[in-house]
Amino acid sequence: MGRLFVMHLEGKVYSCKHCHTHLGLSSDIISKQSFHCKHGKAYLFNKVVNVTSGVKEDRMMITGMHTVSDIFCVGCGSIVGWKYEAAHEKSQRYKEGKFILERYKVSGPDGSHYFVTHDAHVGGSDVDDV
Repeated sequence: MGRLFVMHLEGKVYSCKHCHTHLGLSSDIISKQSFHCKHGKAYLFNKVVNVTSGVKEDRMMITGMHTVSDIFCVGCGSIVGWKYEAAHEKSQRYKEGKFILERYKVSGPDGSHYFVTHDAHVGGSDVDDV
């Protein structure tokens, strides 16, 4: 096993809620509005750091078939989101090479956490299988 190299970001940083490893900057967020996951909100990022990618797999989402790979925090190994490897629908190709961080799994720039209540609607999102 090699030496772990962790990037430290400056600015408004989103980090792993378990180990506080930096993952992305708020300036790299493309969208906070249109993306959801099993635990609630998810943010689309142009780039993230300190993650490793899992196995590519096809997933049927509300917006169509996508090839994605889960992304894991290099600090603790927690799944923090996924990467869009390929979109099968032409209108969804803008997502290719972009990353989703699940808001429930990261701390915000102010240290805030996103909590899911039992009343929260967690289905029917872009990421949930249909």
